[in-house]
Amino acid sequence: MNTEVSKSRPFDGLWAIILGGSGGFGFASVEKLAANGMNIAVLYRETSVTEKPLLENFSRIASGNGVTILPFNTNALTAEGRESFLRKFQSENAEAKYSVRLLLHSIARGNLKPLTGDDTLSAEDIQFTSYAMSNSLLDWTRDILKAELFHPDARVIGLTSEGAHKHWEGYAAVSVAKASLESLAKYMAVEFAPFGLKTNLIQAGITETQSLKMIPGSEQLIEIGKKRNPMGRITRPQDVANVIYLLCTDEAFWVNGALIHVDGGEHCR
Repeated sequence: MNTEVSKSRPFDGLWAIILGGSGGFGFASVEKLAANGMNIAVLYRETSVTEKPLLENFSRIASGNGVTILPFNTNALTAEGRESFLRKFQSENAEAKYSVRLLLHSIARGNLKPLTGDDTLSAEDIQFTSYAMSNSLLDWTRDILKAELFHPDARVIGLTSEGAHKHWEGYAAVSVAKASLESLAKYMAVEFAPFGLKTNLIQAGITETQSLKMIPGSEQLIEIGKKRNPMGRITRPQDVANVIYLLCTDEAFWVNGALIHVDGGEHCR
């Protein structure tokens, strides 16, 4: 532990579990939360080539902030993946019980196909995308709760998008998933509240992430976002990470079941 790091940080001794933490909003959240004393277990899927610099970054962030970052290059979308993670997390962390302040769902895996044409979206495509980007949050929450890892005042945060409510080219499966996530989060906010969990969603503005770049016409979305945004720029991953940090503070205890726009007012136009 780095003895030079201040002990007055809000999240010392607490943990975050971040699903999809190798880039974009997930990685920005690793940086922000670690800077405020939170230990982090990060799940992601990377090749050995792309994982090497990622692990170096995690090591740098951990040592620079005096926290522990546990990387898990595993499939977070299977029961086996969840069970393996939970076993390892508890075995490597003697004080894991009731220590998880945050479960952040930042998984961006799905199919980007049109509804008509040659290579069209199938029912299986929709089912996979919906599980990856929506329903898997429920399984993770249940399993972490069953393992008695959640802090008595814990947060569950998911990420939705404007594409859940309007047409974007090739975005149908993700739109269905995000719309499903918004409904699911409302029910989770009610039914997990007795266990101390507060479930909220963030709707980020257009953000230039690798996931966005995979969407057909993403360059046009970015240009439109710049013109629409009253702040004169598009959203950055750090903007979203800052709000995730705020939602993890003691002062955010009473925020539950909310959909929070983190877009500089982009949604107003």
